[in-house]
Amino acid sequence: MPAQSEIGEPDDGAETARAPSHGVVRVLLIEDDPASASYIAGRLQAIGWTVEVSADGEAGAARSVSGAFDVLIVDRMLPGIDGLSLVRRLRAQNIHTPVLFLTAMGSVADRVGGLEGGGDDYLVKPFSFEELRARLQILARRRSVQEPAGAILAAKDLVLDRLRRSVSRGRRDIDLLPLEFKLLEFLLLHAGEVVTRSMLLQQVWGFRFDPQTNIVETHISRLRAKIDLGGAQPLITTVRGAGYLIAQA
Repeated sequence: MPAQSEIGEPDDGAETARAPSHGVVRVLLIEDDPASASYIAGRLQAIGWTVEVSADGEAGAARSVSGAFDVLIVDRMLPGIDGLSLVRRLRAQNIHTPVLFLTAMGSVADRVGGLEGGGDDYLVKPFSFEELRARLQILARRRSVQEPAGAILAAKDLVLDRLRRSVSRGRRDIDLLPLEFKLLEFLLLHAGEVVTRSMLLQQVWGFRFDPQTNIVETHISRLRAKIDLGGAQPLITTVRGAGYLIAQA
């Protein structure tokens, strides 16, 4: 177990062996101290949560973009890329997985900087595990409540899971970048309808004007290459002069 100065005083009694009210919470712990990581992961796993550990900032950033986690625990002081820069990078990529900073950097300026830099909560070491668990559960529940209705979107044999942020076609998993996922999600939400280029620019990229580039066409082409890999039946149709159409389920 990590030194008491790192973790803090033991909680009064062991944690209750119960799952969180909204189900299993999937946690990515980005922590470079092996003892701290082992302690936190072990106690979270003991209450039925799943935990993956990344020991440096670059590895943590790479895993964070998958969308496979309900909440991220991020240390501020990390090798490779520091925690604050990591979270800023994620927010710039439009990745909004809740982040709890867990760090020894506890000044008011540190806390404010972490929250303004994209963190959703901030807990200073040493800490109580039960407080950490409660804060994480609130963040995970908040994300669950904010997830829009209709978690599963489909077209033919293509399935997009909005909760797990996963895409598959038949038995093949498809790895999409965050923007590609958002583009496919929007097309599926409007399956059977013609989606115009202007709609995609506004809803997927957030542009209020036409940048006069082929950004939409380029991403549609990349998306097609991934979902139609191996000669699968093409799902996205170009409607000349109008936009794009994805087949209904």
